[in-house]
Amino acid sequence: MDKLIIKNKFPKSDYDIYTTYECGISLLGWEVKSIRAKNIKLQNAFCSISLKNELWLNNANIAQYMLVKCDSYRSRKLLLHKNEILKIRSLIDRMKLIIIPLSLYWKNNKIKIEIALAKQLKKFDKREKIKKEEQRKQLKNII
Repeated sequence: MDKLIIKNKFPKSDYDIYTTYECGISLLGWEVKSIRAKNIKLQNAFCSISLKNELWLNNANIAQYMLVKCDSYRSRKLLLHKNEILKIRSLIDRMKLIIIPLSLYWKNNKIKIEIALAKQLKKFDKREKIKKEEQRKQLKNII
């Protein structure tokens, strides 16, 4: 059973999501305790692939736990198979996509993060998406 810790609210409205992946995350002890207390923010977070084909979570804010001296915005390594990272890299290069974190949750006493390959929507695309959702709602009300 998966227990949700935090969900990123913005991707559904700002991005067109293509595929999602589940991966582990490499954390320090105080970060796990802080996440357990739900002191994490994914609002401006993004993922990147390094030259060594490693996936990194950047700009995620894990708040300081107690009096531990730390960097709350440090980059954290995401744990994913090498062939999946290479497939993601090729999709990013071909389709000009970005990697964004969607949610953070517990699975079998391990912290997992769900990431998505997405394309950022422009203003007119957002308007079209809103119109389509309103039309669907109206059809459901009629039926």
